[in-house]
Amino acid sequence: MSQKKPGKLIDENDVRLDGRKLNEMRPLKIEVGILGNADGSAYIEHGKNKILAAVYGPREIHPKHQALPDRAALRCRYHMAPFSVQERKSPAPSRRELELSKVIREALEPSIFTEYYPRTAIDLFIEVLQADGGTRCAGITAASLALADAGIPMRDLVSACAAGKVEGRLVLDLTDMEDKSGEADMPLAYMPNLNAVTLLQMDGMLTNEEFEQVVNMTLEGCKQINQLQKEALRAKYEAVKEAEIEKEEVEEEGEE
Repeated sequence: MSQKKPGKLIDENDVRLDGRKLNEMRPLKIEVGILGNADGSAYIEHGKNKILAAVYGPREIHPKHQALPDRAALRCRYHMAPFSVQERKSPAPSRRELELSKVIREALEPSIFTEYYPRTAIDLFIEVLQADGGTRCAGITAASLALADAGIPMRDLVSACAAGKVEGRLVLDLTDMEDKSGEADMPLAYMPNLNAVTLLQMDGMLTNEEFEQVVNMTLEGCKQINQLQKEALRAKYEAVKEAEIEKEEVEEEGEE
C-alpha cells in the first residue's frame, strides 16, 4: 500500500487513512440483550464508536399530562459520556444532544406499532461510550435492536448509515476526521423490508448526481447493517433457547 501524503485523508489509489476503500464500511460488532435491568438492550461497536442502547416499557407514563390517548409516547435520550471524546465533555445535555434525541426518536417512531399501547411511555436511552463520527446512525441501529429485544411490536428494523464527500470523492461511513474535514455528510435511516427512509439529513453541498450516488451508497450500507442486526437477534435467541434446553436437562437429571 502506498504512503498517504501528509494532510491527505485519501491517497492517489483511493485508499483512506484507515485502509478502507471509498465504498467500504468500518468493522461492526453488535450484541443484543446485554443489560439485565432493561426490558431490551443492545451494544454496537461501529469502527471506534462504542454505544449502548436500553429500552424500558411500554409502562405507565409520568408525568400524566404527557400521555397520548391513541398511542404510546416514545421518549428518547441520546447522551455522550464525558469520556467519549478526547477533550472531556460536560455531562450536562448539550444542544446537539437534545437535537439528536429528537432526530433519533423521529427516525424510529415509524417502525413501532405505538397504537397498540395508548397512554403509555416507551423510554429509550442511548449512551455513547466512545465517539468517532456517525454516532447518530450507530445509535439508531442499536436502539432499533433494543426495541426489538424488548418485545415491542415493530413493522421493521431500522438501519442507519452515513455517506458523504471528502476531498472530492464520495465515501461511505465517514469517521470523525473525515466528517470534520469533508465537504458533505449525509446520515440516512432505512427500513429495508418496507423500502422506507425514516431519516435523511445533509450537511454541505452536493450536485444532483452526487446526491443520488450518496443516497444509493447509504442504502447499500444500511442493507449490510440490517443483515448484521438480524444475525445479532438470531444469536441472542439461539443462546436463550440453548440455556432453556440445558435447564430442562438439569431438571430431568435432578428428578432421576
